Amino acid sequence: MNILALEASAKAASCCVCRDDFLLAQSYQHSGLTHSRTLLPMVEDLLKNSGLSLDDMELIAVANGPGSFTGLRIGVSTAKGLAWAKALPCAGCSTLESMAWNLSHLEGADICCAMDARRSQVYAARFVIEEGRPVRLRADEAISAAQLAEEIKNRKKPQILVGDGWELCYNELTSRALPCLVAPPHLRYPSAWGVARCALAMAERGELTTAAALAPAYHRLSQAERERLEREQQGQKQEN
Repeated sequence: MNILALEASAKAASCCVCRDDFLLAQSYQHSGLTHSRTLLPMVEDLLKNSGLSLDDMELIAVANGPGSFTGLRIGVSTAKGLAWAKALPCAGCSTLESMAWNLSHLEGADICCAMDARRSQVYAARFVIEEGRPVRLRADEAISAAQLAEEIKNRKKPQILVGDGWELCYNELTSRALPCLVAPPHLRYPSAWGVARCALAMAERGELTTAAALAPAYHRLSQAERERLEREQQGQKQEN
């Protein structure tokens, strides 16, 4: 299966083409430019330089959350447009699970994926690597690093930290004398290859979707939505 995968959930953008689990080509950019300017041109250049086209693809995959609200919208809308044009199936991949796939060679390891969610929270999920694939230990959720530490304090295994929330988690875990390691830089952050591997596993489980149904999974209200909700609640209190 030829998979075109997109990653735009954080500061860097990347895309790749895989044939099943074999990486054919990948492009990565962390230039500070917005993903709306970089992602689609990256995809076009990647396919052209690989001698491939959208007609050769059988699945479009994208990291659909958690992550930057703007980045997720750009990534998902790009994937929807590409898939819709050719009526291709889609895979909306957890950003956190996709990062865990980067370390799928570490058999038996505990992988703690954490993205900075601001407001002293991280988007977190935990996995253990079994038979070369991540097995989920907790659902994706926005929680504090202290809550995460409470969850794993009896795990008795070093936690390998990935994601841009690693430092917040590292400080919390080490302050409690809980063993943890930080993944090396090239495996620490989201990548399109991880998205592609996650998508392949979803295809094997029959969890694909359509371009029409593909949507971001934010896992938390945006700042504008939170502020609107607070205003509505305050107005209700004043009326009462």
